[in-house]
Amino acid sequence: MPGDYGLRPMTREDLAMVAGWLDTPHARAWWGDPAEQTSLVTEDLDQPLMDQQIATVDNVPFGYLQSYPAHAWPEGAPHLADFPPGTIALDCFVGPPQMLGRGHGSAMLRIYAYHLLQTGASKVVIDPDPENERAVRAYRRAGFRDVALRRDGAGDMTLVMSFDP
Repeated sequence: MPGDYGLRPMTREDLAMVAGWLDTPHARAWWGDPAEQTSLVTEDLDQPLMDQQIATVDNVPFGYLQSYPAHAWPEGAPHLADFPPGTIALDCFVGPPQMLGRGHGSAMLRIYAYHLLQTGASKVVIDPDPENERAVRAYRRAGFRDVALRRDGAGDMTLVMSFDP
């Protein structure tokens, strides 16, 4: 695995790249309609509670990460209600298909989770679809531990996981 990982804030100049990533089969499978998701990602650039990052390896972009206070939208995240104030929830995906299965997702997630803790988060959580086995394995390798299976605000089952390296 190449070793020089980095994170940088996402900008409007990254939108076409992220839109292309969202239109790959592996992203569509879990993120849904690429046009809808691109619209949401674009709107989130103006949302002060959202932090959007691009992960790089050897200065080449390969991943998207977003985080937000877990209690900011309680109607959408009742499965996170019992976490303490200051908990940060995150979502992420690896974009280019050739980057899958090489440990890059775990690496970017671990770096970002440590960053969030170092900048004041009391806890860092993630909530994948439990059927997304690739993501769940990557999150466990990154240092996330299973907390519980719970339904989110849409009624979908999620596997709530907390960063505990």
